Amino acid sequence: MRTPITADAVKALRARTGAGVMDCRRALEEAGGDLERAAALLRERGLATAARKAGRATTEGLVEAYIHAGGRLGALVEVDCETDFVARTEDFRRLARELAMQVAASSPLYVSREEVPEDDRSRPDLAQLVLLEQPYIRDPRRTVGDLVRETVAKVGENIQVRRFARFKVGE
Repeated sequence: MRTPITADAVKALRARTGAGVMDCRRALEEAGGDLERAAALLRERGLATAARKAGRATTEGLVEAYIHAGGRLGALVEVDCETDFVARTEDFRRLARELAMQVAASSPLYVSREEVPEDDRSRPDLAQLVLLEQPYIRDPRRTVGDLVRETVAKVGENIQVRRFARFKVGE
């Protein structure tokens, strides 16, 4: 017999993942009511969705600034999406803010591996120099690229980190 899926379970999974109500319900049914397994299923589906959307044009977005306490360190990041509607959502704005903080904290040199000059591609510390491959500052088990893909799955549009700049007084 099937375990009944409660509204509280759907609500908890939705709060945790940001996925739609029906997606959460289906994932919980598929996982037999196990929240951990359902969250993993939603994450896998989200990554597949992100992969399908990767080629779509991103002509909207925003520039986010982060200035660290004391005003001696700051970062600007341009994050693009497909529509201005998504650019105004809280999820997208939060992603842009997190990316700006990541740039300020981690000093990457490149957005993606494709930007790395050929002679630097064999460096052993390459993952630390590429923003999308760096461990996410709030959860080192995930990469910044994972964070972007999760937001793509949540908002339903392609998202591209276009460029960034980091400033530190005296550098």
